[in-house]
Amino acid sequence: MVVSTASGIDPPALLGLLADGRLHSGEGLARALGVTRAAVWKGIERLRLKGVEIVATARRGYALPRAVELLAEAPIRQSIGPAQAARLHRLDVHFDVDSTNDRLLAAPSPPRDSAHVLLCELQHAGRGRRGRRWLAPFGGSLALSLRWGFADAALASPSLSLGVGVAVARALERVGAVGIGLKWPNDLWFNDRKLGGILIDVRAEAGGPAQVVIGVGLNVSLTPAVRTSIESAGVRVAAVADACPAEPARNHIAGAIIDELLRMLVDFERDGFSTLRESWQALDMLQGRAAEVVTGDAVIAGIARGIDLHGALQLECEGRLHGFMSGEVSLRLLGEDR
Repeated sequence: MVVSTASGIDPPALLGLLADGRLHSGEGLARALGVTRAAVWKGIERLRLKGVEIVATARRGYALPRAVELLAEAPIRQSIGPAQAARLHRLDVHFDVDSTNDRLLAAPSPPRDSAHVLLCELQHAGRGRRGRRWLAPFGGSLALSLRWGFADAALASPSLSLGVGVAVARALERVGAVGIGLKWPNDLWFNDRKLGGILIDVRAEAGGPAQVVIGVGLNVSLTPAVRTSIESAGVRVAAVADACPAEPARNHIAGAIIDELLRMLVDFERDGFSTLRESWQALDMLQGRAAEVVTGDAVIAGIARGIDLHGALQLECEGRLHGFMSGEVSLRLLGEDR
């Protein structure tokens, strides 16, 4: 039995009972949680305020619109190989955070050659590139951050986000996704629609070590209403489930991403980006296509020609190649909305 708190119900415990998507009476929920029916009602309202959609049926009870696989440490670890698990210093699964990246930035550094990973069910202040807000719909997304230390701050370069993209694409292929690609510098795409993004925060000392926090935001499955809501802001979206024959398990995806990130980070620290460049080029969704680079108020049109050895975008304009680093510009297909 779950012990109630002074403020009522423990929200994760209530959500755990509702996760099967079935109708649960208020009386049954109260009995299971050891609280009053009034406390159940207050708990339902608290979850709704946090962004969890719960359907109430008069005199029958409460239900989620559909069953949800809640994140949990044990099934996540099942998809992480032994060598990578040995490098996983800490794995935290939280119910409710502001930003997974911000939480890890404020946490102590993990030991050398090991990682601290944080995931959450609800993220209220997720950050995308250039300060944009990253939306993570409850039950249909992943918000995952990994903290890692480099002995040499020079390795915390813009090309790291390209390596992360390769690692995440490999993880999605492991869970059955077909047709996943990358859009320079840090978007995951399916059918020219964005299904995820990468954000890297760096804390470095000049000429010394660096701590990086790698944030991965991923749409796993999206209801029609959520798609409409996101696309109303002008973003064409996709989900991992769109690329899979059957909807994949979120815990399996999370474990595969952690596993592939840890593999990539070890290789990246040893060899840099050079061994990953060919893999990135094979996943490049804009190769040979008309595109625009937006830098400040200027828009430069040309043909995307992949990346150089350092991960800089190569854009062909009037027969000449121009290089752009990821921190300077944004890239879009010709005619695509910003």
